[in-house]
Amino acid sequence: MTETETRAGTRAGPRTWGVGASAPRPDATLKVTGEFAYASDLWIDGMVWGVTLRSPHPSAWIRSIDVGPALAMPGVLAALTHEDVPGEKFYGLDVKDQPVLAVDQVRYQGEPVALVAADHPETARRAAAAIVVDYEVRPAVTDPRESRDVVRHQPVRVGDTFEAEVVVTGEYEVGMQDQAFLGPESGLAVPAEDGGVDLYIATQWLHVDRDQLAPCLGLPPEKVRLTLSGVGGAFGAREDLSMQVHACMLALRLDRPVKIVYGREESFFGHVHRHPARLRYEHGATRDGRLVYVKADILLDGGAYCSSSPAVVGNAASLGAGPYEVPNVRVDATGVYTNNPPCGAMRGFGAVQACYAYESQMDRLAEACGLSPVEIRVRNAVSQGSSLITGQVIDSPAPLAEMLRELEAMPLPGPLPEPLPPERSGSDLRMLPGGVSQTTHGESVRRGIGYGVGIKNICFSEGFDDYSTARVRAELVGGEPHVTVHTAAAEVGQGLVTIQSQIARTELGVEHVTVATADTTVGSAGSSSASRQSYVTGGAVKAACEAVRARFEGLPAREALEKFGPIEETREYRHRPTYPMHPETGQGDSHTQLALCVHRAVVDVDVELGLVKVVELAAVQDVGRVLNPQALEGQIHGGSAQGLGLALMEEIQVRDGRVLNPSFTDYLIPTILDMPPMRLRVLENPDPAAPYGLRGAGEPPTLSSTPAVAAAVRAATGRKLTRVPIRPEDIALFWDRSDDAV
Repeated sequence: MTETETRAGTRAGPRTWGVGASAPRPDATLKVTGEFAYASDLWIDGMVWGVTLRSPHPSAWIRSIDVGPALAMPGVLAALTHEDVPGEKFYGLDVKDQPVLAVDQVRYQGEPVALVAADHPETARRAAAAIVVDYEVRPAVTDPRESRDVVRHQPVRVGDTFEAEVVVTGEYEVGMQDQAFLGPESGLAVPAEDGGVDLYIATQWLHVDRDQLAPCLGLPPEKVRLTLSGVGGAFGAREDLSMQVHACMLALRLDRPVKIVYGREESFFGHVHRHPARLRYEHGATRDGRLVYVKADILLDGGAYCSSSPAVVGNAASLGAGPYEVPNVRVDATGVYTNNPPCGAMRGFGAVQACYAYESQMDRLAEACGLSPVEIRVRNAVSQGSSLITGQVIDSPAPLAEMLRELEAMPLPGPLPEPLPPERSGSDLRMLPGGVSQTTHGESVRRGIGYGVGIKNICFSEGFDDYSTARVRAELVGGEPHVTVHTAAAEVGQGLVTIQSQIARTELGVEHVTVATADTTVGSAGSSSASRQSYVTGGAVKAACEAVRARFEGLPAREALEKFGPIEETREYRHRPTYPMHPETGQGDSHTQLALCVHRAVVDVDVELGLVKVVELAAVQDVGRVLNPQALEGQIHGGSAQGLGLALMEEIQVRDGRVLNPSFTDYLIPTILDMPPMRLRVLENPDPAAPYGLRGAGEPPTLSSTPAVAAAVRAATGRKLTRVPIRPEDIALFWDRSDDAV
């Protein structure tokens, strides 16, 4: 159940399903009925199965690898090591530091060491297990504070006044969160007659996959062709390569199609995770709550390889003080290498970790100044014309104070249920924390309310050449105008295919629109990340449609196509330029667009058992313009759920470099029982620099929901709770029942 209210803007009628309408998703019915083809469903005659052997150690030298026992097994067709890599042996998104297969050492538990192909997946698994690797185990660096190997250090320096009437300090920690998509890594590599390879893959970025694959395979890019297969979720984890290069290596070696599908446990080892963080903050303010300065030391654990850590560090630094006006800043964000699992992109991308810390600080500051959590934020809120700590001026609407007031004015849920005597049968205990398991009747339950605010950059930043390409073709099919839209943009569940068709209908006035399967035969569309595809690929589709419409010469589509025949146009769309942060001061216009979301969380906490039930989440978000109301609502719900998960349950447990919970049995994510009803209010204040005035919307809810939930738990318990996820023992340990105090 959701209360959704959208203000301003107009809506297209249901007949057109254009921009502004809740156009139906073309894949919806297939996904609901289980008929949708995901990458793990791929099949072709003659294919064989690939399996990866992974290191059991987080840090070790490799003395030798003996694949003989694997090759001796019936049904085994190939066993490959780094010596069999046909081209370059290293790849990477930002730095080529990650080996295709381990060369002389392993740097994290789960690192790929060897490959096997066999005629049956179980045979391939047994063969991989039979490979003999002689490791010389060495000490692992697993505490980021002890690492001396820095990926990036980014300072931000503004002003020189670091004394204030009110000062609050805090040290915070964010655990390692997993993207936890339901469709594990999978793909099918098919050797081609021209000596190249066709890869059918679930990914977020077709062209960057190709550009990493081709050098490793010893092939020119045009001989490595990628086609998007059904993607069962992504959230950043599919930006990096996983099994792509391994499947292609085996296919080219055997001249046969090779399919690789990870199981759930291997998936946890086969992709990057959210950077765990340690953060130290100091806020100084006047007695009436006006910020004077912010100091922050942000340490991000990048794990064994670089991945996208430099960009994550940049986001954490530039957004490290939050959406608040502060004249003096000293922020240091640092990412380091360790022997923990590699970390990279995940929804929120560096801003999530900083947001939890600075919002916790704002609550402390509110208490120290005798103000409400909302009032302290309103007094310091940015608005259009404000500057970020990087000196970048916010040049589009940023009505944060208004959003906070609207959030505060939203109705609250009903009161905390009264304790129920055990003899009352038939009472619905599901409304209480732990009630589904009948662990409580409400006698130790306390209620809390908390607020959170987040600011997130949209699109890629710091001078990255961020663009998308769209090809649009209009023609008559059966006497009716028909439009085909072709981009390389990855549909990862966010509804991008629907948005592309809506834009084409709006711009060309044509009902019948087909969105072609994304592949590398059209120019790059960049990554389905950074909340950028509606902005950049939407902009490219809009531009290509406008070019087609110009060739209609003012005629209706049918008449134009009857007169001129098929019309096809290709266009690239680039947003306005961004610039790198200054390496010493952090100053610069590093971001394209900024988005705000605010959350209020209401929780009930069993203070004796340490169990938490989120009773309600309320959110206000400014999205510039709504392209598809229902899809937008889903994005805000989904982002809120992931933020709730980080606040209360989601963490990859790593001890001495070893993952302890690589399964959905032990890695907990919110279920339908954990996700509460939401009140949602969407504002539309168009960004004049963006297509249709839209503002990327997928990531901001993930930022603000985590600190809101944590703040609500603090309010219910009185505990400081400086780490997420909050564990039951953080709440329940040493609870004093005599006076209900901590």
